Amino acid sequence: MAKKSDIVFVREKDAPLLAPPLLESGAFGWFRQNILSTMNDFSSVGGAVRSLIMAAATLFIFYYSVNILWALIDFTLIEAVWSNPQGLKRELCTTALAGGVQHDGWHGACWPLIFAKIKFLTYGAYPFEELWRVNLAGVILIAGLVALMFERMPYRIHIGLFMLVIYPFLAFALLYGLGDWAGLPFVYTYDWGGILVTLVVALTGIVVSLPLGIALALGRQSKMPVIRGFCTIFIEFWRGIPLITVLFMASVALPLFLPKGVNIDNLLRALIGVTLFASAYMAEVIRGGLQAIDKGQYEAGTALGLNYWKNMRLIILPQALTYVIPGIVNTFIGLFKDTTLVAIIGLFDLLGAAQAAVNDASWSTPVQAITLYIYVALFYFICCLIMSRYSMRLERKLAKTND
Repeated sequence: MAKKSDIVFVREKDAPLLAPPLLESGAFGWFRQNILSTMNDFSSVGGAVRSLIMAAATLFIFYYSVNILWALIDFTLIEAVWSNPQGLKRELCTTALAGGVQHDGWHGACWPLIFAKIKFLTYGAYPFEELWRVNLAGVILIAGLVALMFERMPYRIHIGLFMLVIYPFLAFALLYGLGDWAGLPFVYTYDWGGILVTLVVALTGIVVSLPLGIALALGRQSKMPVIRGFCTIFIEFWRGIPLITVLFMASVALPLFLPKGVNIDNLLRALIGVTLFASAYMAEVIRGGLQAIDKGQYEAGTALGLNYWKNMRLIILPQALTYVIPGIVNTFIGLFKDTTLVAIIGLFDLLGAAQAAVNDASWSTPVQAITLYIYVALFYFICCLIMSRYSMRLERKLAKTND
C-alpha cells in the first residue's frame, strides 16, 4: 500500500483566473493609485493626519483643475460662435450662441473674428498678391524640417546643407524681394507681421545662436587670456541685462551711434539683439556640457594625434551637446516665446497683430480680446510642444546609441 507522501496529484486543467481585487482595479483602483496614493501611512496618528491632509489637497486641486478645464472647453468649443453667415460681425458675437439661441449677453469665444483676421494675424500688412512668396518659403521650410527628422531619408545630409546654407538666402529673396527686374518686387519689413515676423525672429535667433554659443563657450574655456576675457565679458554683459532692454537699445539707441545717413532696418536691429542675447545663454548651456566631459576624453584625443579642433569636432563636442540637449531645447523654447517682446518696439509679430485686432471697433465684444489671446496661446503651445517632443525623441535615440 502506497504511503500518503508518495501520492502525486497532476492538474489536468488550468486554475480559474480570479478577479482582481476591487480596491486595485477599475476606476476606483486608478483613482486610489493616482489620486489617493498618499493615503498609505496609517501606522501612527501623525502619519494618518499627513495622509489625510495630502489626500484632501489632492482632491481640492483635482476638483478645481477639472472646473478650469471644463470652463475652457465650454468657452472655446461648446458656447463658442463658429460661423458668420450674414456678416454681422459685432452683433453676431453679442447676441447669438452656438446652439442657435438668441439673447443678449456674454458667452463663448467668437471664432469668426479669427477667421476674419487670419490674414493679418499670419502675414501682417504683406500685400495680398504677393502672399504666394511667403507660402512658398513656408512650404520649403516645413518640408526641409520634416525631411531632416527621418534618418533614412535619401540625401539627408544634402538637405541639411541646403537648409543651413542656401535656404536663408532663398527665403530672404522670396520675402523681401529682388526688385521689379527679377519679378519679385520689394516688400519692406514694415509690411511684415503676424506669424511671419514671429517665425523670422525665432528661427534666425535659433539658427545663429547655436554656433555662436558654441564659439563663445569654447572661447571662455580657452587658455588665451585675451580670448577668454573677451568671451567672458560678452557672456556676462548680455546675460546681465533683460531682453526688453536689449530691444529698446537696438531700436532707439543704436541709430544714435551710426554715421549720419546710415539706417538699419528695425527688424534687422531686433534680429541682432535677440541673436546676441540668446547666444550668451546658449554659451553657458554648452559650457556646462563641456565641463561634464571627463578629462580622459581630451587625453584620448591627444593620444590619437588629433589637434585641438579635430578633438573638439570628433570627440568632445558630440558628447557635450548630447549631455545638454534639454538645456539647448529649453533655451530655444524660451527664445521662441520671448519673440513676443518685439511688439514693444513696434514690430507686429503675432502678439502685436492680435493686440491691434483687439482695437477693431467693428468686432468690439466682451470676448474679443480673450478669443484672440487664446488663439495666440494655442499657437505658441503647439510650437513649443513640437520642439519639446522632438528633443525627447532625440534624447531617447542618443541614449540607445550610447548604450
